[in-house]
Amino acid sequence: MSLLPVVLAGGVGSRLWPLSRQLHPKQFLSLDGGLTMLQQTLGRLDGLDTQAPIVICNEEHRFLVAEQLRQIASDNRHILLEPFGRNTAPAIALAAIAATQDDDDPLLLVLAADHQVQDTAQFHDSIKKAQSLADLGYLVTFGVVPTCPETGYGYIQQGPSLGPGFGVRRFVEKPDAATATIYLESGDYLWNSGMFLFRASRYLQELERFHPDMLHACHRAMAKMEYDLDFTRIGKDAFAQCEDISVDYAVMEKTQHAAVVPLTARWSDLGAWSSIWELSDKCEAGNSYHGDVIQTDTRNTMLRSESRLVAAIGLEDLVIIETKDAVLVADRHKTQDVKKIVERLKAEGRDEFNNHRVVYRPWGRYESVDRGQRYQVKRITVNPGAKLSVQMHHHRAEHWIVVSGTAEVTNGEATYLVCENESTYIPIGRIHALKNPGTLPLELIEVQSGSYLGEDDIVRFEDQYGRV
Repeated sequence: MSLLPVVLAGGVGSRLWPLSRQLHPKQFLSLDGGLTMLQQTLGRLDGLDTQAPIVICNEEHRFLVAEQLRQIASDNRHILLEPFGRNTAPAIALAAIAATQDDDDPLLLVLAADHQVQDTAQFHDSIKKAQSLADLGYLVTFGVVPTCPETGYGYIQQGPSLGPGFGVRRFVEKPDAATATIYLESGDYLWNSGMFLFRASRYLQELERFHPDMLHACHRAMAKMEYDLDFTRIGKDAFAQCEDISVDYAVMEKTQHAAVVPLTARWSDLGAWSSIWELSDKCEAGNSYHGDVIQTDTRNTMLRSESRLVAAIGLEDLVIIETKDAVLVADRHKTQDVKKIVERLKAEGRDEFNNHRVVYRPWGRYESVDRGQRYQVKRITVNPGAKLSVQMHHHRAEHWIVVSGTAEVTNGEATYLVCENESTYIPIGRIHALKNPGTLPLELIEVQSGSYLGEDDIVRFEDQYGRV
């Protein structure tokens, strides 16, 4: 029987700020200039006998997921939306309920969308071993064979041999350095990868045993599901009754049927910039480079530039990450503490917590170029055939200047074309829309002026992306 992959694409990846943001977290980023982490996770399934995967994501990330699946020509159109995050136990329950609705009972291969696995062949081999245990009714997790006394991961202590794997003696929290060293030297402990393989019905049975209220809430939420474009929405009120709890705490630490299969596939959860430095190619001085960087007399340092020249002199053991609106400078051994900066940005309501200057929308993207009192300038890109919603603004007027391509503009009762080096004006309160009728991207400059320029000053009347 083929496997049903369940890809968990929630979370914000706060330790990879400033590259990872609330509305564009790390699973949707490309850290090496190629495929994003979500796309790599799906590509890692090639060669396995799998069904089209279920991707579970937050409501606010739905268009990012749909677009990234489209880019890799994924046949997946099963994107399950959580109205808000409730951790992994309820998310997997939703997938298991969906998987068993047609009297099917597949093996669920539960993967995080933001992990790195460098040895795909070994990864596949471990999955096949785990499959034999899952067929016997075990709930299997994958334990990474440790290579150092890591304090950033939880651990799993192996129990009795089960042939291709082991029983689980216990799960333990992230240890201090001395305890991690003891775990490593004992040879009995594995890093907890957060990946699982079990039959859908077995997970639901164990959840019924340990958290029946959660399971019943998930059933009620799925009974209210609605289909919207590529997305499946669930009942918001019912899902709100779910406890916020991980699958480890809810099921794996309590069940008598947990098993672990060792994994030696060069895995990392890329949970901090130090992890990325460790896995990166480095020069003889131990430096990792990305983008436009220059250094001299610098050692064991990560230098990443997204938009401008970054120069370093006489540095050691640092992480320097530059984006268009923020720069992080941190001790390489303390990058786990980046989350403290993110918590402060959130508490202060700063834009750098939520988004980059480049913001992605289902129709394309925009970049805030300049902003001052009563004005804002944006660079807007509209994908071929895409259309912004029919909308109006109470507090701002807009002036559009087409840089390349052709725009189809609805301005009140009139609809007309605006070509390169031409412009048009949308007064305050005027119903309007913008479409790219061509086969090339439409690029334009938007100049907003008015008393309030927030993104929430949008009244939508029609929208082909279901945002009305």
